[in-house]
This record gives sequence, C-alpha cells and structure tokens, in this order.
Amino acid sequence: MSTTPSDERRNPLVLVADDWKDFELLDSGDGRKLERYGRLRFIRPEPQALWRPSLPAEAWRADGTFDADETDSGRWRFDGEVPENWTLSWRGLRFAARCTPFRHLGFFPEQAPHWNWCGDQLAARSSQPKVLNLFGYTGLASLAAAASGAAVTHVDASKKSITYAVENQKLSALEERPIRWIVDDAMKFVRREVRRGRRYDGIILDPPKYGRGAKGEVWRLEVHLPELLALCRDLLSEEPAFLLLTVYAIRLSYLSIQQAVAEALAPFGGLVTAGEMALPETSGGRLLPTAIFARWSPH
Repeated sequence: MSTTPSDERRNPLVLVADDWKDFELLDSGDGRKLERYGRLRFIRPEPQALWRPSLPAEAWRADGTFDADETDSGRWRFDGEVPENWTLSWRGLRFAARCTPFRHLGFFPEQAPHWNWCGDQLAARSSQPKVLNLFGYTGLASLAAAASGAAVTHVDASKKSITYAVENQKLSALEERPIRWIVDDAMKFVRREVRRGRRYDGIILDPPKYGRGAKGEVWRLEVHLPELLALCRDLLSEEPAFLLLTVYAIRLSYLSIQQAVAEALAPFGGLVTAGEMALPETSGGRLLPTAIFARWSPH
C-alpha cells in the first residue's frame, strides 16, 4: 500500500520530555505516579497508569501525597518537610515549584519539548518576533520564548498565576525581556486584539477542559475551541512562525485537534503535526502519556 504525504501526517508523534535534571518520573502504576521535583518526592493520581508499579511498595516513599476523592478533587497530605515553594531549573530558566490545590506542582514538565520547538521556530526570524501565550499559567512557555528573543504577551484569567509568572521571570533574571502580563479572559482578549488589528508571529494555546474567566466567563473546550482557533488565525502575521495547541482532555483524539488546527490555518498552507506528550519512567522504562497536541509551522 502506497503512502501519500497526507497519510504520513496521520502518523502521531510522541514527544518525550527526557532532558530534565530537576524532575524525574520515578515509577507509575495502579493509577498513581511517583515523581521527584528537585530533592522532594510526591505521589499523585494518574488514571493513565493502567499497569503495575515496577518498584516495590517500600520504594514508594514520598514527602507529599495528593489524595483524590470521588469528585476528582482532593487535598495534599505531607509526610516530610515541604516548603511553600522551592526553586527548580530547566536549561537557563529558573522557576518555583509549589503544591497547588489542583494537584499540580506549578508547571507541567512534559511540555519541555514544546519550549524547545518554539525556540527553534523563533530562531529563524531576522527581526524580533511577537508571541501570544493564551492560558499561560505560571509562564514557563512565555519565559522560554522571551529567552529565545521574542516579545511576549502572556494572558491568563488567574491573577495568582500571573503573580507566580512574574516571580518566575525574576528567578530567571529575565526582567529586562519584553513580556506583557495580562489578567483577562482569553476569548475576550483575542476578540479585542482582532478588532485592534494586532498580529503575532507565534501563538501558544494551553486551554483547560473547563474554566471560568476573571469575570465569571465560562470556557468549555469542545464548544469554544473552534472559534478560538479561527480568531487566532486572524491574529497571525502574514508570515507566521508557529501555532501550538496542547490539550489535557484526553478523551479527545489527537486527530480531532490536528484536523481542527488544519482547518483553521488552511489559508497559510504549511504543516500540521500532532500526537501525544509523555514522560519517561526511570524504573520500568515505560512512557506515561499526559496530553495530546497539535502544532502548525510553515514547513
């Protein structure tokens, strides 16, 4: 059977975040994962871990454990001295880790391949590119883009997340880099930017499955993503560098978001690739899937 270029694009990529020193997935299984963040170890729920752990039970010692309840909420239980926050690094970036009420540790280590890829796309630009980071959380993607020479606009509906992002900018000694920190609803912001005629060379999207904006606006991924992608298409410059979409609603297929991005950016031509993101496990050698992604580039 022959393979056409369109067939090749149906083959998913698996992006493996294997260049960390301050983070490690030690083991996973039975619906949980054991991770190291710097010198501290944590156990968190992980529904993708459908296998048995590789390490014996006594190796699953941790400084903190997130106990989830029936509603998928929960709380942290600490068995060691865990500070309010502590500093980690990835390449030249420095940032704070912290145990949040949402079970996360203040950043998503599996996204490191995205930071590298965006940097590669920006490096080819002869003038300073403009990057828009929507649902930007604590700012690591924004800091990586700024470190690669971009002028960044970072948008998140959470004032607390923006506060943490600014702290991370200081930890990374990037205060002099041009980053606009904006507390706003992503959809409202992009609609205004389109009316203003603003343009960006790169756009990063990391939308939640469900969320509320600063003034109570409701976001539902399956309902609002197509409109958001269409608005982002209108915000891209005449010769854009990239658009990157990450989705943690695993019930969606990577093919779904690949084809949604391809339809939205069809006027630009170029290439849309998609697949899964994963963390490598040091004990059993398995890959733990974490999210799906689709990304567009000119070639």
